[in-house]
Amino acid sequence: MENSEETEVVLLACGSFNPITNMHLRLFELAKDYLNGTGRYRVVKGIISPVGDAYKKKGLIPAHHRVIMAELATKNSKWVEVDTWESLQKEWKETLKVLRHHQEKLEASNCDHQQNSPTLERPGRKRKWTEQKQDSNQKKSLDPKTKAAPKVKLLCGADLLESFAVPNLWKSEDIAQIVADYGLICVTRAGNDAQKFIYESDVLWKHRSNIHVVNEWITNDISSTKIRRALRRGQSIRYLVPDLVQEYIENHNLYSSESEDRNAGVILAPLQRNTAEAKT
Repeated sequence: MENSEETEVVLLACGSFNPITNMHLRLFELAKDYLNGTGRYRVVKGIISPVGDAYKKKGLIPAHHRVIMAELATKNSKWVEVDTWESLQKEWKETLKVLRHHQEKLEASNCDHQQNSPTLERPGRKRKWTEQKQDSNQKKSLDPKTKAAPKVKLLCGADLLESFAVPNLWKSEDIAQIVADYGLICVTRAGNDAQKFIYESDVLWKHRSNIHVVNEWITNDISSTKIRRALRRGQSIRYLVPDLVQEYIENHNLYSSESEDRNAGVILAPLQRNTAEAKT
């Protein structure tokens, strides 16, 4: 029997996914097990949101390839899906705006679902649907049975948590809003100092109750950087990425010394924007 007090959660992972690896997929499983195990949350969906080309990260291949690989990787997942909104934006979007976009989308969908749910009528009594809908809307805010929209939480690795300390990579107000209004699920390897990092940050410490540190006891050191390095050297990446992703990479010859030089010498979009704003 479901606990009515459980908060439904949607896990959102933002990043390059250049390429997506088995470790990216494991983050979702680890976070889901942890949150469901608390008895306070129930994970209902996972979303992978590849960053757009305007991010300008060195070695970042075109977004459409990264989206397709993510879709291939999640093809057999019953709960993790790929969202293209962020990848299609002409300008780089801050993580806070991506979180806000998905939360608003969930709330709009939930509202539509509530409004379109038919109300049972008493026998012999007829009312127009428009009147029914008006009554429903008026009472919705007072009705304790109205189901709240799921809450979006940012899923990340310890490296993203530690990137908060990199000057001008994040706006301090964005970090505060992310942890206060949404929350973090940070998957960290055993022995990692994520808790120490939270302790040393006033903002993170203030909102520590909304930061969930998940220990990854089965060590997995796969990273996109290491995958690209292996590909440049003609080494096998089988069992490090899903088979369909490996096939796609090989068929399109995606990673090479040339691709690794993409955006070389270009300032990363958040650094460029935040540095400029700090000067004004």
